[in-house]
Amino acid sequence: MKRLLTTLLLAAAACTVSAQGRIETFTIQSDILGCEKSCSVYLPEGYDNSTNDYPVLYLLHGASGYHGDWAEKGNMARITDEAIAAGMALPMIVVMPDASGTGPNYTGEHMGYFNVPGWDYERFFFEEFMPAVEKNYRIRGDKRHRAISGLSMGGGGTAVYALRHPELFSSACPMSGLLESYGDPDENDFRRSVAANSPVEMVRALTPEQAAAQRTVRWWVDCGDDDFLVMGNIRFFEAMREKGIPLQYRMRDGGHTWRYWQTVLDDVLTFVSIGFAKDE
Repeated sequence: MKRLLTTLLLAAAACTVSAQGRIETFTIQSDILGCEKSCSVYLPEGYDNSTNDYPVLYLLHGASGYHGDWAEKGNMARITDEAIAAGMALPMIVVMPDASGTGPNYTGEHMGYFNVPGWDYERFFFEEFMPAVEKNYRIRGDKRHRAISGLSMGGGGTAVYALRHPELFSSACPMSGLLESYGDPDENDFRRSVAANSPVEMVRALTPEQAAAQRTVRWWVDCGDDDFLVMGNIRFFEAMREKGIPLQYRMRDGGHTWRYWQTVLDDVLTFVSIGFAKDE
C-alpha cells in the first residue's frame, strides 16, 4: 500500500496547485436507442498538450439527474483537480454518462441504467457508449485502467455493471447505492428494472466461479448512517462477505445529500487510483 501511494505522489509531482482540468460534452448517435445521447467528460490538466493515454473513471449520476449533475452539483472538477494536485489521485479522465428520464426533473420514461421494454440502455452502454468514448479520447482501455462509481441510482448501476462485467473494471465504488428493490415494482418500468437487477440478490446467487471473478474487482461501498438506503447497503456488504468477496465498507455521519457525496468522491478518486497504479 505504501509503495502504491508513493507511486501516486511521484506521478503527481509535476502537477501544480493551480492545475485545472476542464469538462466538455461528448455526444454520440445511438442505433440501439434511436437517438443522440450526451455525456460530460472531465479531462485533466495537461491533456491537450500531451500524447499520454489516461485511465478512466465512469461516474454515474442518480435518479432525477442527468450527465451534468456531478459537475454542477457535485463540484467534481474542483475535487478532482485538488486530489490530483495533492498527489492523492492519478491524472485520469472522468466520464459522466446520461441515464436521465424524459419530462420534468428527468424522472419520466427511460430513466435508469438497465434495459426496459423499448429502451435497452445497458446494452447501449456497453456496445455503443463505452467503445465510442474510449475511441474518441486517449483512454487506456483495459481492465486495470478502468473503474466505475456512482451515487444512488448510479450506485446501483455501478454494482450491477461490475457484477455482470468483472473483466472490464479494476474498481467498483457504489455511493449510497440503490442496491435492492425499492418501492412497488409494479409502479413503473424504472422500479421493475431495479427489482429485476438487485445487486443484493445477484451476489447471493453467484456461483463459486462467479464469486472468484468478483475477487478480481476492488470493491468500495459507502453509505451514510442517516441515508434511507443504508439497510440495502448493509445487506450488500453481508452478501459479499458471505461469498468471500473482499470490499471496503464505509458508513459515516450523513444522509442522501450532495454534501455527503462530495466527501466520498475524494476517497473514491484515491481508491481507484491505487487500483490503476497496482503492479506498475
